[in-house]
Amino acid sequence: MPVTKSAKKKLRKDIGRTLTNSKVERELKELIKKAKTEKTEKAVIAAVKATDKAAKNRIIHKNKAARIKSSLSKVVAAKKSSKVASEKPAKKAAK
Repeated sequence: MPVTKSAKKKLRKDIGRTLTNSKVERELKELIKKAKTEKTEKAVIAAVKATDKAAKNRIIHKNKAARIKSSLSKVVAAKKSSKVASEKPAKKAAK
């Protein structure tokens, strides 16, 4: 246990910061999981936004944020490419 007055204050602040950071990390994980399961652009945008905020506040490392955003963009790109492939009309038979 801390002895000095400043050490006691630091412990109080550290506990508060830990709670805040864990809440942000938990919400980030939920948004990422939701974006990967739903594969909607809206869900991916929300996850990318949360990732950027967490990296800005140094809750996660900036390279980890880049990896997360890259994997999320691949999810959306794969969905778009499959959607485009299914929308192409069939070729007409040659006469």
